[in-house]
Formats: sequence, C-alpha cells, structure tokens
Amino acid sequence: MINGLIGKKISMTQVFTEEGKRVPVTVVRTGPCAVVQVKTAEKDGYQAVQLGFEEKRKNITKPLVGHFLKQRVTPQRLLREIRVKGECDLKAGDVVGVEIFEDTRLVNVTGISKGKGFQGTIKRHKFTRGPAGHGSKNVRAPGSIGQSATPSRVFKGVRMPGHMGHARCTVKNIEIVKVDKESNLLLLKGAVPGPSGGYLIIRGADRMKKAEE
Repeated sequence: MINGLIGKKISMTQVFTEEGKRVPVTVVRTGPCAVVQVKTAEKDGYQAVQLGFEEKRKNITKPLVGHFLKQRVTPQRLLREIRVKGECDLKAGDVVGVEIFEDTRLVNVTGISKGKGFQGTIKRHKFTRGPAGHGSKNVRAPGSIGQSATPSRVFKGVRMPGHMGHARCTVKNIEIVKVDKESNLLLLKGAVPGPSGGYLIIRGADRMKKAEE
C-alpha cells in the first residue's frame, strides 16, 4: 500500500486534549485520490503510483485527455507521483482515502510556501541594520557584496535582496492529531507550508524523532 496522498490546506484551528491542553492544528482535506497510473520497475524503471486530486471538467489539454482516456480515469486537476516500496495491489481507477494514515503517527508535508514578493536582506536573510543616528548612511543597506580589484566580480550565492518565498519546502515529522474518515480530513499539529487553499503532498515519515530512535 502507498504511504502518501495529495491534500488541500483548509485552515488552522485548535483542539483540546483530554487533559485540557490546547493544541493548534491545521485542517487538511486529504483525498480521496484516484489512482491514474501504476508504474513498475520492469516497465518504467521504478515503482510509483500516480495519484489525481479533484475532478476537472474544463480546460484540459489534449495530451492529458489522451492520458486519462487510456487509463479510463476521470480527468483530475492535480497529478502527483508517490513512490512505492515493495508490492502494490492498486490499479488504475482505484480510489485511496485518508484511512491509510490511521496507523501513522508522524508525516512529512510538502507544499509551496507563501510568496513574500521582493524583499530586502533584513527580512529575507535576517541581516541586522546599521546605526540610525550620527550621520549614518547605511541603515538598511546590505553593505559590501564583494571585493575590489581582485577578483572584480561578485561571487554566486551572495545573500542579497530578491524574491522571497513561493518555493517548494518540506516540513518533517508533523504529528497527526486526528483522522476523520467521514469528511476526509486530517488534523495536523502546528503549521504546514503554504496558504489556505494550497495543495500539499502528505507522506508517512521515514525517520522518527531522535527521542524515539
């Protein structure tokens, strides 16, 4: 069986434990995901399951139409592959739901972080500012970015102002607080990448926390 699904971030809220402790959680609508294609090591060189999330009725490209028709699956809005270890009994057309996480305690969540636009070095790289008084002309400027005559250029990788956020990132070992099979909801402890309405890939954690190892 696969250990990952596609989800959609709904919002953040809070729940209370039996001891009365408040726990912040993120509500993620996880699945149901349609199995669009099963890839095998003999044919494709690796084992994976291609999942689809949310049916799509309009604006489907012809290559994708042919792909879905070949697999006899309803067109899906989002396609992602989940690697599979060992044998997999799934086939095209099957539906996988949030119930696969019933026996899972920790997951890794991958998404696109919130975009912050063009930002300076103080916000983007946590630079400290210069003195604001005594004639200082360098309050929020980045300062020196290179050398003079030698080598007469700026090296790659220098931390400078630029586009911040809107990048793929993964948060590991997030605890599952609750699995709601009836509503296909997954309550994850704390925050996850991306804005509300953003798509996520949720996989079972490969490595536990150090305290449990």
